[in-house]
Amino acid sequence: MIQKMKNDFLTMIEQADTIAITGHVRPDGDCVGSTVGLYNYIISNYDKQVQIYLEEFSKDFLFLHDADKISHTPTDQVYDLCIAVDCGDKERQGDFLPIFERAKSTMCVDHHISNPGFGEVCYVDAEACSAAEALYKLMEQDKINKNAAEALYMGIVHDTGVFKHSNTTKSAMSIAGDLIEKGANPSFIIDETFYKKTFVANKLLGIALTKAEQHADGRIISTVLETEDFRKSGAGKIDTDGIVDQLRITEGTETAVFIYQTGEDEYKISLRSNNIVDVSRISCNHGGGGHVRAAGFSMKGDIKEILAGVIEEIKEQLC
Repeated sequence: MIQKMKNDFLTMIEQADTIAITGHVRPDGDCVGSTVGLYNYIISNYDKQVQIYLEEFSKDFLFLHDADKISHTPTDQVYDLCIAVDCGDKERQGDFLPIFERAKSTMCVDHHISNPGFGEVCYVDAEACSAAEALYKLMEQDKINKNAAEALYMGIVHDTGVFKHSNTTKSAMSIAGDLIEKGANPSFIIDETFYKKTFVANKLLGIALTKAEQHADGRIISTVLETEDFRKSGAGKIDTDGIVDQLRITEGTETAVFIYQTGEDEYKISLRSNNIVDVSRISCNHGGGGHVRAAGFSMKGDIKEILAGVIEEIKEQLC
C-alpha cells in the first residue's frame, strides 16, 4: 500500500509543471512545517513552479527556509496539481479550497483518522504522529535536504508536543533522528518555535489559567477566553497555542477543554485527553475532526450551554 502511494505521489509531482500546496485554517507547527518541507523537497529535486497557500501563522515559523514566500492570498490560477496537506477534510482549506477544486489533479496527504478521503489520490496515515511523518514516508529519503529536514522536524515536534504526547512512536523518533542527521537543529527548533512565548502570549496564558475550572472531581479541566480577555492582554488568536496542553498536564486531569471566542456567539473548542477519552468522537459530533487524544471544532451559541454540553459528553466516556 505505502509503495503504491509513494509511486503515485512521486509520479503526480513529476507530471505536473505547476504545483500548489495548501494546508488547514489556523496553521499550526505541523501544517506549516509539512507544507514548507514539501515545498523544499520539490524545488530541490524538480524543475517546477511551486506555491504554498496558507492563512497567517506565527512569525516564529519564519526561520524555515522559504517560509517567507508563502502566499496568504487566494489566486485564480489553475494549477496542474494541488496537494492538500494536514487537512482532515477538504473544507479545512478555508479560502484556499477553490485552488484545490480548480486544479487539474489533486492529492491529499494527511494523518487524521477522521479524514473521509478526498482528492484523486488520498494518503491518510492514521498511525503517523503528524502530516510531516506521513510526507516523509512518501518522499525519497535520500533526496531530503537540510531545508526540508528542518521543516519536517518542526512538524513532528509540534504535533507530538516535543515527543511527550501519546502519538510519539518508535517510527516518529526514528524519523526525527534521520532528519537531525540531515541537518535539522533540534534545540533551536524546539526553543524558538515551541517554548518561546511573547510577553502578550504569556499574559493571555495567565488569564486562561486564572479562569480555569475543574469538573468531575478534577478529571476534567476547562477554561474560556472571551473577546475582552484578548483585549486586556493585547494578544491575538495566534497567541492561544499551547494553552490547552498546559491545562492537560494539570495533576489529576484526564481531559482538557479550551474554548476561545472567535466572533459574536462563535467559539473554537480544543480538546486534549491523556488516557481514556476519545476526543475525536466528540469533535466529529460537532462537525470537527482530529485524533483520539487531540481534536477541535467550532460552535455557535451561548458559551455556558456550549461548555456544559461538552463537559457532559466527556463525562459519558468517563463513566
